[in-house]
Amino acid sequence: MDKALSGVRILDFSHLLQGPFATQLLADMGADVIKIERAGPGDLFRSMTFFAKWVGGSESPNFLAWNRNKRSIALNLKSRAVHAIIMRMAKDADVVVQNFRPGVMARLGYGYEDFRAANPRIIYCSGSGYGEEGPYLERPGQDMLIQGLVGLATNTGRGDGPPVPAGSGMADQIGAMNMVYGILSALYYREKTGKGQKIEVNLLAGMLAHLGQEYCAVLNLGEDFVRPNSGIGHPGMQAPFGIYETSDHRYVSIAMSPFKTLYETLEAPGLAVYDDLSTLFAKRDEVWAHVNAETRKFAMEDLLERLLAADIWCAPVQDIRQASEDPQVTHMGMIQSYEHPKAGTVRVVGPAVRMSETPPAIDRPAPMVGEHGREILAEFGYSAEEIDALETSGDMTIERV
Repeated sequence: MDKALSGVRILDFSHLLQGPFATQLLADMGADVIKIERAGPGDLFRSMTFFAKWVGGSESPNFLAWNRNKRSIALNLKSRAVHAIIMRMAKDADVVVQNFRPGVMARLGYGYEDFRAANPRIIYCSGSGYGEEGPYLERPGQDMLIQGLVGLATNTGRGDGPPVPAGSGMADQIGAMNMVYGILSALYYREKTGKGQKIEVNLLAGMLAHLGQEYCAVLNLGEDFVRPNSGIGHPGMQAPFGIYETSDHRYVSIAMSPFKTLYETLEAPGLAVYDDLSTLFAKRDEVWAHVNAETRKFAMEDLLERLLAADIWCAPVQDIRQASEDPQVTHMGMIQSYEHPKAGTVRVVGPAVRMSETPPAIDRPAPMVGEHGREILAEFGYSAEEIDALETSGDMTIERV
């Protein structure tokens, strides 16, 4: 069955998280993503891992998470012979994606103007930390740095502790979504006009956009966020919005719910003295402490059953392993797997979007370095002898099992 993006070919020079996640999302939808890696070591994410451990003894979970459904070719981008090959590939490509520091690709001869000269319809998407000009141009643009810069870390954690970054690469992943948003918009525009274009995405702008309500509040209400010392879940929110402990030392999150309904459900009428919006904000740490004392009278499952029966917005607080086994996650089939030639069975999070006519799917494992180099070059008309010569020269490498 054709997928929504079948027939779209992407030359993917990106590495680490932002670009690879974007191209994986497009690959899940059927795009032919040709991952162009460095000859030899390949994508830098192949050498990074969590827990100082490797899947199957050798493979990075970080790389395996963001590179399924792609084919890999590993080339020496500084080689003029390779430059000629890539420009030949560009003539039959729709999209180029890269997230090197600004200027790197252009210096190697792979900037937007280089690709546009080879193919005027090309869509060229660049990802960076801070954009392609301005006072931060030379700074490293990394996820945690951006979280601190824009105020997300300062908004997170308890007031009596330091700022806390999110436990995931939020800036990179939002940047990936913005890449996809831009690429799909550009493909639609090209369908109408025949014109390609350059797209610029950066982590700083992406995080600013996704903190839109926080910026709107601060810039228009004359207030600055101050983190509460309790488990209130947002520095701008009143109680009871937050996370609460249960008798079995687990936790539940309670979101926007009528406070009267909550204290009646908890059988805690003494909390009625706080039932006023201004009071719930001004004394939110105090309210949180009283509500937490009440939730600690119940085991988590009993508390959830009671709160849900009263239509109070709540959920268990789980770790990743618990969430992967959650009945709703299981029902949605979100934890999937693929077979990798070196890592074996790799369990991953599947596509998050469902489509009735062109459902996304995992069809390929994350590739080994340059695994598909020979087949890709053959598709572009190179002979076996020419491919052999390129590999012998060291301008192309292929990792074999």
